[in-house]
Amino acid sequence: MASKNIDPLSVEEPSGAVEDEEETEEEHTAAAGGWSRETQVPGKVLRAHSDAVTAARLCFNDRCLLSCSADRTAILWDVASSRPLRVFDGVHSKTITECALIPNTNRMVTVSWDKKMVSTDLETGQTLWRRRQAGLLTSCSSSPDGRLLVCASDPQNGVYISDAASGQTLHHVNDHHRSTITRCVFDPQSQRVASVSADRSIKLWDLLAHKTTVNILSNHGNVVSDCCFSTSGYFLCTASWDKSLKLWDLQAGGFRSQGGTALQRGHEGSVSSCSFSADGKSSEVLERFKKLSPTSVIM
Repeated sequence: MASKNIDPLSVEEPSGAVEDEEETEEEHTAAAGGWSRETQVPGKVLRAHSDAVTAARLCFNDRCLLSCSADRTAILWDVASSRPLRVFDGVHSKTITECALIPNTNRMVTVSWDKKMVSTDLETGQTLWRRRQAGLLTSCSSSPDGRLLVCASDPQNGVYISDAASGQTLHHVNDHHRSTITRCVFDPQSQRVASVSADRSIKLWDLLAHKTTVNILSNHGNVVSDCCFSTSGYFLCTASWDKSLKLWDLQAGGFRSQGGTALQRGHEGSVSSCSFSADGKSSEVLERFKKLSPTSVIM
């Protein structure tokens, strides 16, 4: 016999006392690590990639979804119909590690283990430019003003900052970290680039000073997998394979003496991604669940 739990996410008031009843199949599944019927969030499964999905980004006011994959394709999806609007292939010869939409344009940028960074017109599918860098490209991001791009290179452990219109390299910071850079992003003001690495460090490179202005030994217990700025740019959130997240107050600078604020015990597995909500008041995270299909995009 099992006691039926009240769903903390339910919008309905519980009706009187909760009585013991036999364990349902859904509850048994939940106890074994699956989803319970009461807490399951409705969603859609989008299937078109033939290999692991490496990145996915909502775009165009959340009407579309942009994804890329180890199958060497990128796909623009219509969210309402769950159908692909366009499949972009034949551009990369190896895994596409990340895709980024350039703000206020119909252009995207993809980077790959084939060492190429490619800009593509989402409407026509035309390749606008392509640039080959020295190493495997592991991450990319566009500046909020749409003028710049940053990508990370391995095994040089460096970052390239490029002109978004032409792909021309403006700055190359080699040996920026001591190990593979897992994520690089611009701040909301398009003035700094944050990067995190398998070496567990966090760095901020200033585009005006042309140098690293913040170097944090994060005290994460494993690879730092992702980072994101709050909408104000005052806070940075980092996610790690050590199952935790940390918040860093960049404005007050208290992290220099006190470290980051740890958010622990919320996940049972490696945390692979993090992002702030649009109002900047909360952080959303994605845990690396083995139960998710590597060939699906979950919305």
